[in-house]
Amino acid sequence: MKKQQLLFLHIFYWCIYILGTFIFPYLVFGADADYFKITFAITSFICFYINYFFVIPKFFNIQNLSKTLLAFLLSVFCFVLIRYCVEEIFSPYFFGIRNYNEKTSLSFYFYDNIYYSSTTIFISTVFCLFKLMSDAEVEKRQLIEEKKNSELQALKTQINPHFIFNTLNNIYSLVYQKSDKSLPAIEELSQLLRYSTKDLERDFISLEKEIGYLESLIELEKLRIKNPELLIIEKKINFPNLNISPMLLVPFVENAFKHGDFSGKGFTLKISDENQKLHFHLYNFKKQRSKDSLSGIGIGNVKKRLEILYPKKHELNIIETETDFTVDLRIDLRNE
Repeated sequence: MKKQQLLFLHIFYWCIYILGTFIFPYLVFGADADYFKITFAITSFICFYINYFFVIPKFFNIQNLSKTLLAFLLSVFCFVLIRYCVEEIFSPYFFGIRNYNEKTSLSFYFYDNIYYSSTTIFISTVFCLFKLMSDAEVEKRQLIEEKKNSELQALKTQINPHFIFNTLNNIYSLVYQKSDKSLPAIEELSQLLRYSTKDLERDFISLEKEIGYLESLIELEKLRIKNPELLIIEKKINFPNLNISPMLLVPFVENAFKHGDFSGKGFTLKISDENQKLHFHLYNFKKQRSKDSLSGIGIGNVKKRLEILYPKKHELNIIETETDFTVDLRIDLRNE
């Protein structure tokens, strides 16, 4: 509950209190607000907030009956002490009047005021527990959010090294073969990294930019493939400005190139965003006798990020057979 709502609740309670104690009796019965009604109201107000701010937060414990009883007795004692000082010491001294008979014993005074203080203490306790529960819920949500953010940040730091490692391996192979494609590959990589380094700091980027990463990556990989025309890309994007977490789709494409068979074969990538729901479908052939599977840092990273960022808003199906891999991912990107 927000502070404004709690403040309104307190104001509402004291308005009802004043209405029932002073205004209503005056309007209906013509009763004037006598002196001791005012002193009782002042005592109740002070005791209410001593109990609210100090006694309950410090001493109340629902699992410890003795401590809870101590909290109640402490609040009653505060009420009795304040009322006694106002009505039995201050008033007689300055005005010559007192509320109780002068011969009233302290034990009876304390006993009698257990009843009079109970309503104030009970309502104050309820308000305080309500506030503590609300604060605990807010703190819990903040801790969950902080944990989620720190985990996402840790996952993001894994993306760049993993991506660079895979791509540099490809470039190393081109350089080793003294291929004319090595320099264009380095240039393509440097341009790609300029984008990725900048946008990884953001929580979300446009879907258009994420797809641009994929296309740059594919162009980079084409440099080492004999039949680049076999890489089929179909995209139908109607909402290019939809937000998506950066580098969320790249690991799937990376794995396709890492584990796929491109000797006379290619892959098919289809991306669409009908009704602002992303559909990413990737199919590629698998290297024969390959012991690798569609797993590792990249895919595990994506799964964790999907669970954190899109709970109940995504569906990921990865199918692996002896001959091929299929990735089918659907994400509801509305309101991201």
